[in-house]
Amino acid sequence: MTRVVAAAVYSHGKKVTDITLDEGKDWAAKPEHFVWIGLHDPGSEELLNLQKQFNLHALAIEDALLQHTRPKLETFGDALFMVLYSPVMEDDKLVFVETQLFAGKGYVISCRYGDSPSYGRVRQRAEAQPLMLEHGEDFVLYALLSFVIENYRPRLEEFNAKLEDMEQHVLRNPLSQDDVERIQHMRRHLLRIRRYIAPMVEICTELQQLDFPFIDKHMRPYFRDVQIHVQRLMEDLTGLREMADHAIEIGLLLESSRQSITQRKFAAWAAILAFPTAIAGIYGMNFQYMPELTWHYGYAGVLSVIGVGCIGLYANFRRMDWL
Repeated sequence: MTRVVAAAVYSHGKKVTDITLDEGKDWAAKPEHFVWIGLHDPGSEELLNLQKQFNLHALAIEDALLQHTRPKLETFGDALFMVLYSPVMEDDKLVFVETQLFAGKGYVISCRYGDSPSYGRVRQRAEAQPLMLEHGEDFVLYALLSFVIENYRPRLEEFNAKLEDMEQHVLRNPLSQDDVERIQHMRRHLLRIRRYIAPMVEICTELQQLDFPFIDKHMRPYFRDVQIHVQRLMEDLTGLREMADHAIEIGLLLESSRQSITQRKFAAWAAILAFPTAIAGIYGMNFQYMPELTWHYGYAGVLSVIGVGCIGLYANFRRMDWL
């Protein structure tokens, strides 16, 4: 169901008044005024209404109605259409909530689909900075873009904490199938996050180069600041993916080490058991003439040799840390 989160007119960094959707065109046409409209789950009726008022391009409306495209920035004359995604965890499942931005001279329209953090906080921050809000539409674009990027930081911190816990778990316990599945599950999430963050670098670059009437050249450093944050997120993502890979590698190395220790123990005990087996095999050949067969203490002597040999081998393997 469509919900108008907020619709207001701003001029010289201050809010003028709240408006209805049908009043946007008239206010946007006034000099030094711009309209900021925020919608939640808009339908075709609302989008077509806005298209008529602000002369939104048909291709932009078509993409808006289809949804589920990749993050992108498209320009249509002196207007732009942007698609962004915010990550949201729902029952341990990573979901990406789409936001569409329409911007042009005199208006900024945001359409949010799903339950991502509300852009009401962005509006509150902007209204609390009248000197920045005085820049107009380009500052609102920057504020919305920056807010979307901020939403990725908590998700990455969550994955970082989980991977650190997993590393400690793998160091203390043998790597199980469940552990491998959990790590692979996190790696898939990280790959999905990268898919939605990577295009943001190009979007920020384009915003710094656009020559639009409503984008002031003095706002370009702010878009560059967003780009720097995106690049840091990309670096953090690379580090998290390496952590996930290392967790599996550490588990495999430790498992290999455990198996090697077990194999050494088996080999040591096999060598110890081989000594009496060899002696018993020799005296079990049933030849008539063999040393000490007629000796009164022959049996005790052989057992003594076996005992001393086994104890010597055991002590030697203990010294080598094989047992």
